[in-house]
Amino acid sequence: MSDRSKSSRIFDYVNYSLLFIISMCALLPFLYILAVSFATNKEVLETKLLLFPTTFSLEAYRYLFSSATIIRSIFVTIYITLIGTSVNLLLTVLMAYPLARKELMGRKIILLGVTFTLLFSGGMIPTFLVVKELQLLDSIWSLILPTAISAFILIIVKNFFQQLPESLEEAAKMDGCSDLRILFQIVLPLSMPVLATFGLFYAVGHWNSFFNAILYINDYAKWPIQVWMRQIVILSQSGVGDSSQMDASQIPHAQTIKMATIVVSTLPIMLVYPFLQKHFAKGALMGSVKG
Repeated sequence: MSDRSKSSRIFDYVNYSLLFIISMCALLPFLYILAVSFATNKEVLETKLLLFPTTFSLEAYRYLFSSATIIRSIFVTIYITLIGTSVNLLLTVLMAYPLARKELMGRKIILLGVTFTLLFSGGMIPTFLVVKELQLLDSIWSLILPTAISAFILIIVKNFFQQLPESLEEAAKMDGCSDLRILFQIVLPLSMPVLATFGLFYAVGHWNSFFNAILYINDYAKWPIQVWMRQIVILSQSGVGDSSQMDASQIPHAQTIKMATIVVSTLPIMLVYPFLQKHFAKGALMGSVKG
């Protein structure tokens, strides 16, 4: 018995050690980005792998927010994320709830069409032509409507609705409730873990999206923060701040500006996750048990 306990402890130690090493490998890039964003120019130039700056500097963040460009793009991204996620959840629920009812006429054909889009899509050029013909170019709605419903999320939410007891709806109908009233007053309150989870999926998708903005938005005043981050990080266009009020020695290093931009564009969506964490695992699994 003691030998078995000893072997179990060794197994636990090995597991903890491996998990610690893997966690550190995942954490180091974040530490590097955060450290460089707060480092001075001298320290960035002299240190190859900077994880803990000896002198903290906010010059990179001052430089970023010295112009209205980044601030405006953050508000654009917040607007797209809030409106887009609301539209996503509303349309997903309104389509998933009828499809969960087996008595719906043409249900199998509609589900077949939904499943077909998981494997095949129209492609970039046809989608661009549709957006253009709908006169959505240079409009924020071009970043919301083309991705209004995810077929994958739709199927999982539909499966979750199917698992709810039919007796709830039958009792509500006997009391004279309409289908919409049943949906919004009975079904949705029971579906908060699923809605919170996939609302987070939709929100992260909108927040991180940049390719559609590059395709559909020509007015740089409507660019989200991710497009500006691409300009700075990939194309090395760091002139988004106002350096007229700063000495030449105070202008942050290009690498520092890049890392500060990554922090600014990533931190807000990361702060949302802890509030939805308790629903995350539960909601992701509840709707995927059966079809």
